[in-house]
Amino acid sequence: MTYAHAFLDGSPCPLPVGKVVCVGRNYAAHARELGNAVPDAPILFMKPSTALVPLQEGFSIPAGRGECHHETEITVLIGKTLKNADTETCLAAIAGVTLGLDLTLRDLQNELKKKGYPWEVSKAFDGAAPLAPFLKPDTFADFTDTTFSLKVNGVLRQSGHAADMITPVLDLLAYISTIFTLEQGDVVMTGTPEGVAALNTGDALLLEMAGLEVKTSVI
Repeated sequence: MTYAHAFLDGSPCPLPVGKVVCVGRNYAAHARELGNAVPDAPILFMKPSTALVPLQEGFSIPAGRGECHHETEITVLIGKTLKNADTETCLAAIAGVTLGLDLTLRDLQNELKKKGYPWEVSKAFDGAAPLAPFLKPDTFADFTDTTFSLKVNGVLRQSGHAADMITPVLDLLAYISTIFTLEQGDVVMTGTPEGVAALNTGDALLLEMAGLEVKTSVI
């Protein structure tokens, strides 16, 4: 499934498709629900561009590799290069905001963590980052103070508020830029609230945020 960045309003989005920088345990309740310690600094990992797929067209999950969990996340599109940036520069570099799913092969991740191995194969596989079309930043009065949710088969699974992030969005971008240069077309997935659970083929999903409502399914 070919992915290209897109705006919800249909306006052109000429940015290239870059890497995906993800943040682990950025909501304390999610860290606790998986039995993990709340971190002192952001936990970062990456997915390649091949992990990106359009959310609204429906997406698939790997078969025969254990449970695949949804992690619903506010996701930011980078429009300008960020390196050792301050928060004001980071704000000006945001080209779009949307919701995405950080799909996670949870059984495999747990097995790898127990062995002390890296766990990219449980997080960075092809199709592991379905994204909805982006909203323009000026859609939000304050996107760092917005709520979002995921329903699966009509049942509320996740409900989050950006204000509950351990590291807020702009501070997060600034921190990431001291480690990885963020380039045009990169996306940052900012962490998930509690309520992660397994998906199954045929599930119907509804993701909502101010100005955004996306219905999709596991195909």
